[in-house]
Amino acid sequence: MKNQQQRGPLAWAISLVAAGFGLLTIKEGGMTLIGNEAAVSAAGNYVPFVLWFNFVAGFAYVIAGAGLWMQQHWAVWLAIAIAASTALVFAAFGVHVAIGGLYEKRTVIAMSMRTLVWATIAAIAWRRLLRTKLARPESTTR
Repeated sequence: MKNQQQRGPLAWAISLVAAGFGLLTIKEGGMTLIGNEAAVSAAGNYVPFVLWFNFVAGFAYVIAGAGLWMQQHWAVWLAIAIAASTALVFAAFGVHVAIGGLYEKRTVIAMSMRTLVWATIAAIAWRRLLRTKLARPESTTR
């Protein structure tokens, strides 16, 4: 049987934040993408590539949350990938705005929050889970 570290409150919190954030992202993005009249109207001048990225990323958020809950090292790498890809999409959004593309100011706030949340989750996961596993590899003998 594997000798797993006890899940601390911080690991518990980031896994629940990741999964919850993912479920909300899927619901909100999905409503706009399927053409729900109220959601499309509320979205205003949304940027399609940002909306699609966030919708698809929502599934990765849920998977990362589950992996972090189960203390899987791959979930740390997924959290890092989510943080990096979110930052890249945010930069592409910045280019879109700089060349005069239509957008909603709340998208700036939302993308700032997503980038900060995932950078924080990735940093905490790295520190709490991956670094600990790298420092104390499991024995391969039985």
